[in-house]
Amino acid sequence: MSTSNQPEKAEKIEDAGRKPVVAIVFGGRSSEHAVSCSTAASVLRAIDRDRFDVVPIGIAQDGRWLLMADDPEPLQLTAEHTPSVQGDTTALIPADPGNRELMVFPPDEPPRRLTTVDVVFPLLHGPFGEDGTLQGMLELADTRYVGSGVAASAVMMDKALMKVVFTAAGLPVGRYVVITDKEWRRDKAAALDPIAALGMPVFVKPARAGSSVGVVRVDDPADLEAAIEQARESDPKVLVEAAIDGREVECGVLEGRGADRPRASEIGEITVTGDRHTFYDFEAKYLDDDAQLTCPADLPKSVADEIRELSIKAFDAAGCEGLARVDWFYTTDGRLMLNEINTMPGFTPSSMFPRIWAETGFDYPSLITELITLAMERRTGLR
Repeated sequence: MSTSNQPEKAEKIEDAGRKPVVAIVFGGRSSEHAVSCSTAASVLRAIDRDRFDVVPIGIAQDGRWLLMADDPEPLQLTAEHTPSVQGDTTALIPADPGNRELMVFPPDEPPRRLTTVDVVFPLLHGPFGEDGTLQGMLELADTRYVGSGVAASAVMMDKALMKVVFTAAGLPVGRYVVITDKEWRRDKAAALDPIAALGMPVFVKPARAGSSVGVVRVDDPADLEAAIEQARESDPKVLVEAAIDGREVECGVLEGRGADRPRASEIGEITVTGDRHTFYDFEAKYLDDDAQLTCPADLPKSVADEIRELSIKAFDAAGCEGLARVDWFYTTDGRLMLNEINTMPGFTPSSMFPRIWAETGFDYPSLITELITLAMERRTGLR
């Protein structure tokens, strides 16, 4: 790999007499609530406490923002424990430019100012967190935050719009069919008809969900309707993709400092082992020990270099900031097909994004510091 792609170690953030305050925001209203809690547990353990003061803020599944204890243990996701945000003290950052004071509202007590928030680290996955909604609120408040802005977050969350952007940028994508809510309710047979051209098997996905929630592999056309109905439980807009015969490989991208171009990681390859999973689904990702990462992936150097360059191109085409994981298929006939960009990828130490950066020479605590540093360099207000 060229030295231009190697990550720079994070510089010390000048504290002007105090440590920057980082609000770790997690949980949320989406089906990925528990995954977000688990991610927060990992970050709370690893963040550099000598450099940053930390305030954990959980968003409950009913949308309430709550001040949480600085304790990662109850937030850990395991096969025996599904974490969730619970509490009774509301915590809010006012949507008031120039006022970044975190206000808390304890039960039966007057509201009080807790601290001034310098940067928000949103560890939210899925709708109402990763899709531009939270980012828009933070933009209104002129509050810096880790990760992509409103437009990139919203478009990359919508797998159908994502493919439109990639196609316009000249990036290779697989064949797919989009089924909107009204199309499905108006005429199911007409909505199903274009799928025949994709062949079998296909993958049916909610258009705006993540962590493989609601994703179903369909091998028999007779099972399509049920799979679409299942996906619609997560999102009324559904994507049906032709299966691609190839290896699943991933590249991490970090925004460059200042005017520098983005940086790309080593390439990782995911292999699902055992016979419990036919693809890399939610259980294989988070609950079972059935996913193996090889990094660097066993690829020709020219192919690995091309993946890195195309990943940076996709990152820029989408307008991403901070971080992204770019997922590819390397097909059996030697082609690259872009699967998706995840603007807030899984971020536990065992998740793919931190692991491939660790193999590139950037350990987990340093990665957290780098992302906060990038966020603090961003301008606020009008972009």
